[in-house]
Amino acid sequence: MIKKLTILYGIMLILILSACGQTSSNDGKSAQKNKPGSEEPRIASLSIHLTNDLLALGITPVGSVIGGELKDFLPHVKGQLKDTEKLGPVKDPDMEALIELSPSVIYLDKEFSGQDVSKYEKIAPTHVFNLDEGTWRDHLKSVGKLVDRQQQAEKFISDYEKQTKEVKDLIENKLGEGSKVMAMRVTAKELRVFSTKRPMGPILFQDLGFKPANGVEDINKNLPYEVISQEVLPDFDADAIFVIVNGDDESQTAFKQLEDTPIWKGLKAVKGKHVYVVPDQPWLDYSALGNKMALDNAKEIFSK
Repeated sequence: MIKKLTILYGIMLILILSACGQTSSNDGKSAQKNKPGSEEPRIASLSIHLTNDLLALGITPVGSVIGGELKDFLPHVKGQLKDTEKLGPVKDPDMEALIELSPSVIYLDKEFSGQDVSKYEKIAPTHVFNLDEGTWRDHLKSVGKLVDRQQQAEKFISDYEKQTKEVKDLIENKLGEGSKVMAMRVTAKELRVFSTKRPMGPILFQDLGFKPANGVEDINKNLPYEVISQEVLPDFDADAIFVIVNGDDESQTAFKQLEDTPIWKGLKAVKGKHVYVVPDQPWLDYSALGNKMALDNAKEIFSK
């Protein structure tokens, strides 16, 4: 009897020690997982475009600048930034909010906040991106390398290229091969024709393969657009026109008035019913996510 009890106690002791060892192992794994440096960095993005590159990689920054005129995050990504702190407009970031946020790293757009990097480096390690160099693909790869998501960046680009081919086929069926295109923006006071530069140029003339309408390539490539008078619209001889109309009432009225003019009604694109009014966002957001969403919109337009 005593022998049997000894064996039973021995088995129970082994089980208890085994369970303790398992718990210790799990605690070790948990501790390893929560070690400083193993978590994703707390990124403060002082660029709308870099914010949207991060979102394309599945990373939500802890803080981001906002649209200056909107005084809010851009509408096409606002839903993904519910837990992100607003850091003011890109041209005048809220430094107090940035300091209080205590980010582990800061991303800057050289054009705006990259002129005085030292004040940001006092808060956290800082990376400066020149978004005028390379394409959004290059920017996404650079961000992907910093956050250790190179594979996700490559997959995003690969998926984008596949979708681009699909949309190009839809466009060719709708407009024919080699269509000449222009993109313009209507504001309350002026008409702007976009150049081949970002934000509109690359997606239209590189990704989707449109030919620039007459004179588009002559626009200063250091500028995103040129202001024109409505009288010169026929000179572009565009087969299709992409139009962005500002959201304010004055701009909407200005576009309606333009549509009523003989000049507008006489345009090749208007006669052929190839005028496409598109939203400013995501079309003017030259980022990985912005271009993907613009491509989604183009697919919707040319699938009709």
